Amino acid sequence: MKIQECFNRIKFWRTADRIGPDIPWTHWKLHFNSTMRALCKKKFRHFDATAELRPGSYFICPSKISIGKGVIVRPGSFLAANPKEGEHGITIEDDVLLGPGVHMYTTDHEFKNPSIPICYQDYKPSKPIVVKRGAWIGANVVILAGVTIGENSVIGAGSVVNKDIPPRVVAAGSPAVVIRKI
Repeated sequence: MKIQECFNRIKFWRTADRIGPDIPWTHWKLHFNSTMRALCKKKFRHFDATAELRPGSYFICPSKISIGKGVIVRPGSFLAANPKEGEHGITIEDDVLLGPGVHMYTTDHEFKNPSIPICYQDYKPSKPIVVKRGAWIGANVVILAGVTIGENSVIGAGSVVNKDIPPRVVAAGSPAVVIRKI
């Protein structure tokens, strides 16, 4: 290992628009409320003083993510906004419950050209994700680009949400469908 490689890695850790276990410069700060809140105020588009990120949660482009009052992001959760200029982000409104392992993605890989491996194709344009006030997102839920979860709705554990969910309903499955009203 070259010393320059170490310096480059440390510079990346300090300047990257991300927070997570692979970024030790920021990850350790999630273990202490005071350093977690100071970091999040600096890194996120909006981060309420009553919100919490737990160690083991991961954020790509937190500068495009808003976290509201009383939200706790549990370990294993992965929220990814698109780092491209002008692309959409993620908004989690007040009093939202997020179970562990929740994943949110504002974009997806492009795969139009079958003669080019997908990993070399660009990304589709991003679409915003909005989780409205009072919603409960169960463990290991995946929320895809362009989805809005309605106010006070519940998403069952392990669901894949690829379409908007109306307010005050329970939705579950892959893809998630409304199974009852609240």
